[in-house]
Amino acid sequence: MTTPPPPAAEPPHSLGDPRELADAYLDYYRAALLRKLDGLGEDELRTSRLPSGWTPLELLRHLTWVELRWFRWGFEAQEMAEERAWGDRGPGGRWHVPEGETVDAVRAAFTAQCERSRAIASGVPSGQRARTGGRFATEEDAPTLGWILFHVLQEYARHVGQLDVVRELADGATGE
Repeated sequence: MTTPPPPAAEPPHSLGDPRELADAYLDYYRAALLRKLDGLGEDELRTSRLPSGWTPLELLRHLTWVELRWFRWGFEAQEMAEERAWGDRGPGGRWHVPEGETVDAVRAAFTAQCERSRAIASGVPSGQRARTGGRFATEEDAPTLGWILFHVLQEYARHVGQLDVVRELADGATGE
């Protein structure tokens, strides 16, 4: 991977609008994920240091599918087979990155999906409910965009925290 960019600052503490905060923190954590992967070699990206067995590259793949599931299939109600929306998993249902798939390809897919998610959410009020017909069958089941943004944000915060531990075990790097 490339040389890590300088650490990004958290969103300004002057932000008070919940939607602006959600959008800004989601982008902050998307960038934090990539910063934590930068500097890890191919072997470290494809090797697990945890009892659960997931690798950093599999985590990047997982978050790509989180974006797709919540914004495209969920909020936008893009038609797709349910098994497709849950991603390509390997044996035992684990996230899987085939050996022949390059790190750059996995990263590019993540970046493209994040851009798509931003475009879907752009200009949409937080209180708007997800469309029905994709992930959600009825309007009562459909969460608001605000709920989806915060759900995806907490998913990133949790996984970036896990990646903190993996990175420290791999090369001692801590922090941003």
